[in-house]
Amino acid sequence: MTEIQHPIREAERYLQNAREILSKQAGKDGNYYSDKKYVRMAGHAAWCGVLVALDAALGVKKCLKRRQRPEFKDYQEAVSKIDGKMNRPLLNSYETLHKVLGYDGNLNYGIVQSGLKEAQYIIDWAEKNYQNN
Repeated sequence: MTEIQHPIREAERYLQNAREILSKQAGKDGNYYSDKKYVRMAGHAAWCGVLVALDAALGVKKCLKRRQRPEFKDYQEAVSKIDGKMNRPLLNSYETLHKVLGYDGNLNYGIVQSGLKEAQYIIDWAEKNYQNN
């Protein structure tokens, strides 16, 4: 049986997994990655890490009856109640990690790194707010 980890450490583990996927499997060639499949996997892993961190910081629980995760707008509203300045990084992270990388598999190295940097920023923010709960 696996030990339940601190949620912020778990979020950081997702982000680290994304970095490993990119460095070991996505095949960087100059300013671009070579394989969309692995960029998509990395984007999805990083976005999941952001959600784990936000869930911890905001005290979000899955709805057991409907078994649905809160929608993005629910995260935006909850984050804005704590810190309105976090709306832009959250939206950028959502668009970059979830849409541009996770779905489209954009191969541009700069865009990928920007998304990972934004994810780390949100995880750091979530850690501060998780400790204040």
